[in-house]
Amino acid sequence: MLKKLEVYENDPMVKLVILKGNGKAFCAGGDIIAVFHFINAGHWSFGANFYRKQLTLDYLLGTYKKPLVSLINGMVMGGGAGLSMHARFRIVTENTVFAMPEASIGHFPDVGASHFLSRLPGFFGEYLGLTGARLDGYEMLACGLATHFILSKDLVLLENALHVMGPSDISTISQIINKFEHKVNIKQDSAYSRLKIINKVFSRDTVEEILSSLENFAANQAEKWMIEAINSMKSASPTGLKLFLKSIREGRMQKLEQCLVREFNIFCHIMRRTINSDFFEGTRAMLIDKDKRPKWEPSKLELISEEMVSRCLSEVDDDDDWESLQLPVRSRL
Repeated sequence: MLKKLEVYENDPMVKLVILKGNGKAFCAGGDIIAVFHFINAGHWSFGANFYRKQLTLDYLLGTYKKPLVSLINGMVMGGGAGLSMHARFRIVTENTVFAMPEASIGHFPDVGASHFLSRLPGFFGEYLGLTGARLDGYEMLACGLATHFILSKDLVLLENALHVMGPSDISTISQIINKFEHKVNIKQDSAYSRLKIINKVFSRDTVEEILSSLENFAANQAEKWMIEAINSMKSASPTGLKLFLKSIREGRMQKLEQCLVREFNIFCHIMRRTINSDFFEGTRAMLIDKDKRPKWEPSKLELISEEMVSRCLSEVDDDDDWESLQLPVRSRL
C-alpha cells in the first residue's frame, strides 16, 4: 500500500485515491498473531520493523497531497482505523462498526489514535480508547470520526460519480458526496448522547480516578454503556490502559508526526517487554488459545507507577539494532 500510494501521489493522471475493503470488513486490524509469532521465533525488533512501516503508511495517509476518500463499509478496528481515520473524507454506512480494543489484548490504542481520538469532542476519545467501546456509523458521524453517512447500496453509485468527475478539488468532491448523503439520528441509549457524563468521568487525571468515578455514576443511575465500560476496563490490561491515557493526553497538544513517534516508542517497549509481557499474554489468551483469561502483570492499576509508564514513552537506549521513527518532512493536505 505504501509503495502504491507514493506512486499515485506523484502520478498527474490520478485525481484522487479511494480506500475500501475487499469483503465484509473495511479492515479489522493489523496482523497481531503474525507479529506475535515473528517475535517469539526471533527478535523483538522484527515487530518494530513491521510497525515502522505501518506508521510510515499512516503518516503518508495523514499528509497525502491528493484527496483521499475512505469508504468504511463494515468493521474497522485497530490498524484499520489507522488506514481510514487520517483521510480527508471518511464515509460510513449502516454496516460500519468502529472500535479500538487494543487494551483487551495487552496493547494500547495506537496507529495515530492519540491524535485522531484526542480531537473528538470533550473526552470522548478517552472513553473509546479506555473501554474499547463499539460505535456504529451514526455515532461515528455524530462525534466526528466520520465526515459523511451514506447507505451501503449507494456506494457503487458514489464511486462511479467520483470516477467521472472533472476537477478533483476538495469542493467538487464534497458536492458529489453530499448528493448521496443520508440523514441519520443516533440512538437514545448511545454513549455519545451522554457526553456530559463522559466528560466528567473521563477528564480525570488517572485511570484509577476514571474507573472510580464511573462506578459512582453507575451506582446511582446504571446504564448499559456504563456497565459495559466498567467491565471492559476491569478486564483489560492495566498497563495498556495507563499507557493509552498518557499517550492521548500528550497527543492533545501534538501534531500527527509527534504522536506517531511516541506511539512507536511505546510499541517497541511493549515488544521488548520493558516492564511486562502483557501483549504476549493477551494475544495468547484472546487470539491464539482463546481461553479469554489473560493473567496481567501487574494485575492492578495501582501497581503501575508513573515511572513505569514514562519509561515506555522514552526512546529505547540499550539496543544496537534500534532506531527511533524518522518520518519525512511533509505538508499536510
